[in-house]
Amino acid sequence: MPGNTSPSLEDIDEIVHEPSQEFVESTNVYDFMQTYGIDDYEELIERTTTDVEGEPDSGVDWFWDELVDYLGIEFYEAYDEVRDDSDGPQFSDWYPGGELNIAHNVVDRHAEVDEERRNKVATIWEGEDGDVREVTYHELHRQANQVANALEERGVETGDTVGLYMPMVPEVVSILYGCFKVGAIAVPIFSGFGVDAAATRIADSECSVLFTGDGFYRRGDPVFLKSAADEAIAEAGHVEHTIVFDRLGSSSKTSEREIPWTDARDEWWDDAVEGADDDYETKSLDSSQESMLLYSSGTTGKPKGIVHTHAGVQVQCPKEVYFGMDLKPADRFFWVSDIGWMMGPWSLIGTHTFGGTVFMYEGAPDHPEPDRFWEMIDRHELTQFGISPTAIRALRKHGDDWLEGHDLSSLRILGSTGEPWDPESWHWFHENVGGGDAPIINISGGTEICGCFLMPMPTEPLKPCTLGGPGLGMDIDVVDREGNSVREDNERGYLVARDSCPSMTKSLWSGDERYLEEYWSTFEDMWDHGDWAQKDADGFWFLHGRADDTLNVAGRKVGPAEVEGALIDHAAVNQAAAIGAPDDTTGTAVVAYVVLEDGVEETDDLREELRAQVGEELGKPFRPREVLFVDEFPKTQSGKIIRRAIQATYTGEDLGDMSSIENPGALEELEDAR
Repeated sequence: MPGNTSPSLEDIDEIVHEPSQEFVESTNVYDFMQTYGIDDYEELIERTTTDVEGEPDSGVDWFWDELVDYLGIEFYEAYDEVRDDSDGPQFSDWYPGGELNIAHNVVDRHAEVDEERRNKVATIWEGEDGDVREVTYHELHRQANQVANALEERGVETGDTVGLYMPMVPEVVSILYGCFKVGAIAVPIFSGFGVDAAATRIADSECSVLFTGDGFYRRGDPVFLKSAADEAIAEAGHVEHTIVFDRLGSSSKTSEREIPWTDARDEWWDDAVEGADDDYETKSLDSSQESMLLYSSGTTGKPKGIVHTHAGVQVQCPKEVYFGMDLKPADRFFWVSDIGWMMGPWSLIGTHTFGGTVFMYEGAPDHPEPDRFWEMIDRHELTQFGISPTAIRALRKHGDDWLEGHDLSSLRILGSTGEPWDPESWHWFHENVGGGDAPIINISGGTEICGCFLMPMPTEPLKPCTLGGPGLGMDIDVVDREGNSVREDNERGYLVARDSCPSMTKSLWSGDERYLEEYWSTFEDMWDHGDWAQKDADGFWFLHGRADDTLNVAGRKVGPAEVEGALIDHAAVNQAAAIGAPDDTTGTAVVAYVVLEDGVEETDDLREELRAQVGEELGKPFRPREVLFVDEFPKTQSGKIIRRAIQATYTGEDLGDMSSIENPGALEELEDAR
C-alpha cells in the first residue's frame, strides 16, 4: 500500500526559492513593514500576533484595527472597539458598534467614482467552449442591484438564506454581491455535488430562493444542473422560488432541449433579474451580521454550516490577497475554484476590495487538451495562479511538452491549497509553471475562517512543500495532546489557534453546542483545527494531513458518514465504512468496505453500481476507488465501528490498542476483504 502522502522533513530540507532583493522591495508586505518600522519576518509575525512589551504598535488587536484603514476598508458607521471578547475567544465580537456592507467595498464604491474605475474589468470569464466575457465594475454594480431588487420582490429580507447552486458563470458574482446588498445570507453549493449533498445543504439552511442554471459544460458535454436542483428541492423542501440561468440555451424558443419546469416556482434569469430595477441602496449592516453560510463536512453526521459575518470576511480575504498574493492594480487573479468552495468567495472578495480583476474558468483543466491552463495564462496574461496539488499531479502526468510554446512569464505569484504536496510535484510547479522565479504561496486554513492560518509571505525563502509560517494576525501554535507547545521543539503536533480572528466562524448554523464540541473542546481556550503540523529547525512550517478522519479528496472534504450513507441507500447494502487511503493523484482516495444483505451476490457489477451511487449522491470526486466486501466490521461493545482498525489494516499501519474490540475475528475479515 502507498505510504503517508505528506513528505518527511528530511526530503524537503533544502531552500530552493530565494527571492531577489528587487522583488522583495516591490511587494506590498515590504511596504507595510517599512511603514511600521518592522525589520524582518520574525518581527512581522510577532508584531501582528503578540503584545510586545514597550511597543504600542503590536498585538492582534492593534493589527486588525490598523488593517481597516491600511487596506482602505470602508465602514458606514465607525466601530466602538476592535473586539469584545468578554465571553472568551470562542465568541469574540469583532468591530462591535460598526456598520458596513461587503457589497459597498467590493463593487459599489468602484462603480460610483471616476469613469476609469467604473469601466475597469472586474471579471474575465472563459467558458469551456471558448466563449470569453468581460464584466466591468459598472456592469457588475448594475446587475448586483438587479439581483438585490429581485430578492426583495420575492420576500427576502436581512438574515434570510439564499442558495447558489450555480454553474461557474460571471452571474455568480452578481448573485453573491446582490445577497450582500440586501443583508441576505448567501449559501454557495458546489455545482458538482449530487442530489443528496445539495439537498442536505438546502434543508439545513432552509433557503426560500435558489439560484441555479440549466447546466454547464464539462469535457465538451453538457451537464444538466436543473434536474439535480429539482430533485434536491423535492428532497429538502423550503425553496419557493428557483431562478434559472440559461447557460446551455435551453430557454430559447428554438431549443430542442427540454428541462424540467415548475411554473409556480421556476423563473428564467432574464425574466426575474434582467427585468428588475438596476438602482438599489445597499443596506448598512451590523459588523456581526451574517454574510455567508459555507458548508464543511465533519467526521460524523451532517455537514457543518459555517457562519461568516460581513466584517469578518471583509478584512480577512483582502488581507491575504493583498499581502500573501501581492495583488497589484494591473494584476489578473486566477484561482481554480467553484463558487461552492471557500476559495471562490475568498478570491472575489479579496480581489474586488481593491478594484482588481478576477479571471474565472468554467470547465475541465485538460479540455480539449492538457495545456488548457497554460494556454489561458498565456492569452489572458494572468499574474496569480492558484491550484490544488492534485490538479498539478494530474497535469504533470501529461508531460512537459504541453507547456512548450506557451509564454507563462506574466505569472508573478503561484498559489496552492487543499492538501499536502509531494516534493516532486512542488518542484515541477515551481520550475515549469513559475519558471523558478514565482514563489508558491502554499496556504492552509479552512472554510471555518474563510482564510488561512498558515501562509508564506512572498518576501521569504521557501523549502519544497512548506506553508511558510503563520498568516499575519494569526496566533498559531503546535501543541501536544496535553496542549503544551512543541513548536520550538520541532515536534509534530496539533495545529491550534491561541486566539480568535475576525473571520473565525461566529458559531455553527446548527447551534453553539456542536461548534464548541468541534473546535474548542480538545484544549482549553484553543481552537483545534484538526491538522498535524510541524515547524522545522529553520523556522519553516509543514502540515502532515488531518488529525481527524475527514476525507479530503483533491482538496474537497466530505465526511465518512456522508459516503457511508450513500452506500447504505443501496438495497443490497447492510452496513458500510468509508476510509481515506493515500493516492498519487488526489492525495486521498475513498475506499469503501461493505457488508451486504443476506443472499446478495458479490459481483463486480455490484461494485460499479455502488461506486456510481456515491458519485450520483455526493459528486464524482467522492466515488470510492475500491469497494471491498466483508462479513462484519470490528466494533466496540457499544456497537460503534472501529474505523481506525479498518484504516490501519488497509494501510498496513500498527493497529494499536484493540482492547475495546468486541469481535476480534473481524480483524481477520478485514485482511481477507474481497
